[in-house]
Amino acid sequence: MKQQYGQILVTPKPFVKWAGGKRQLIPILNQNLPRSFGTYFEPFLGGGALLFHMLTERNGQKCSISDLNSDLVLSYITIRDRIDSLITSLKSHERNYQKDSKSYYYSVRESNPRSAIEKTSRLLFLNRTCFNGLYRVNSKGKFNVPLGKYTNPNIVNEDNLRAVSDILQASKVSINCRDFEAVLRDAKKGDLVYFDPPYQPVSNTANFTSYTNKSFSFDDLNRLAELCKNLDAKGCHVLLSNSDSEDVSELFSKKPWKVSRIQANRSINSDSKKRTGHFELLIKNY
Repeated sequence: MKQQYGQILVTPKPFVKWAGGKRQLIPILNQNLPRSFGTYFEPFLGGGALLFHMLTERNGQKCSISDLNSDLVLSYITIRDRIDSLITSLKSHERNYQKDSKSYYYSVRESNPRSAIEKTSRLLFLNRTCFNGLYRVNSKGKFNVPLGKYTNPNIVNEDNLRAVSDILQASKVSINCRDFEAVLRDAKKGDLVYFDPPYQPVSNTANFTSYTNKSFSFDDLNRLAELCKNLDAKGCHVLLSNSDSEDVSELFSKKPWKVSRIQANRSINSDSKKRTGHFELLIKNY
């Protein structure tokens, strides 16, 4: 489902850059989807690359998406329901940024807007202009990434935002803010659940799990493994992405899990030479 604007055919794609985003892995993920399934669940939504691929390729696909990051979930809902007001707000950010990028960026970073439009607009503005396009909050839940070095960042990106809004409106998508374990209540036999959690660190220096002010711990990974087992027992299709770490390999070493090692680039590393040559795991029960 592509949206027509003027002469441009726009395929909706992620509107935020998110650590661990899956756009470059869509061909591999697509090859690994079950032939048929009921509702598609994604409990660690992030940038939603696979969701947008699913909605574009599978007309009428029922989806249930969720995340624990309340600002991110609000962004999806606001883009779906209030796109015109959001674009007006983003254009205002763009004008002010062009006048004095540094002071304006830090004033927005320090701000704490109340309305859904301004909260979403702030998140998108910071994501477009911060260093490396990295979403990160500290233990108090405050966004703390410095200004990036961009000459002309695409702050509004109107065509894509309107394409995302249209496809979310036209599709059967429910959007919730909740912990990943809640999916067990809703998923039924034959449904597909795709987990793309904050990855387990493969080294002591590789620990990036600060999408919310609660880190994703080893205990959370164990909870996730137990949840996958329970979903398998219900007859659900389970697909999981994670780092090529010993912890993950061990937890999913027995039947019914099939583990593939796939090559992936890291879009978020301050050293561009270190963005390539990484492997991650793709785990499924079908």
